[in-house]
Amino acid sequence: MTLPLRTVTPAGPSSDRHQVLARRVRLLVAATITYNVIEAVVAITAGTMASSTALIGFGLDSIIEVSSAAAVAWQFAGPDPEAREKVALRVIAVSFFALAIYVTVESVRALAGGPDAEHSRTGLVLAALSLAIMPVLSYAQRRAGRELGSRSAVADSKQTLLCTYLSAVLLVGLGVNSLFGWAWADPIAALVIAAVAAKEGREAWRGDACCVAPLTTPPTDTAAGGPGDSDAGACGCGPGCSCCTTDAT
Repeated sequence: MTLPLRTVTPAGPSSDRHQVLARRVRLLVAATITYNVIEAVVAITAGTMASSTALIGFGLDSIIEVSSAAAVAWQFAGPDPEAREKVALRVIAVSFFALAIYVTVESVRALAGGPDAEHSRTGLVLAALSLAIMPVLSYAQRRAGRELGSRSAVADSKQTLLCTYLSAVLLVGLGVNSLFGWAWADPIAALVIAAVAAKEGREAWRGDACCVAPLTTPPTDTAAGGPGDSDAGACGCGPGCSCCTTDAT
């Protein structure tokens, strides 16, 4: 009697590929930290001068993104990055929550009678630049993180992607205020930033890695109709995830 053939899938990237991906993540993290330090200084300075809660919140998000990227850099600096992953995810999540709380409080204060935000040309230029730069960094890190099977690298790439959304929100808020003099648009934009940050913090805390390949993949039995027949099972995706077929954003 002939037994069914068993097709064993690789447990992940090869050792050489793993090193290449880990090095790529470190370089992307370094680039993210460098840009965000500059962004934070410019945004907070310009926001303080213009009394803009949204612009200050955007600058604080840049600081938090630096702490998030630093957590991933710390993780991959050790001999066993997977062992440090949970701590890195917790740092990322707490950073999101801190931003959400601060921006919410400041936005409510502004809406309740705080100083009106003024026009900020520097803020508009900064938001436009971030809107162009951040998606590139986020995509590159997310792609490397998924192939590497690193939840923290993917979570940090989502932090970078969040900066793209926040740049768009900031650009709209500052633009409306500059064009029409609607000062309330600034704290409203800041509240949107807070809501998105809280959502991302919750997902990072749970270790949500819908589209991250597992660090180890169990053998599959295609002839027997086992779990290997499902692409979703092979790559670790949950229901509704599209990472097994495309590199979803």
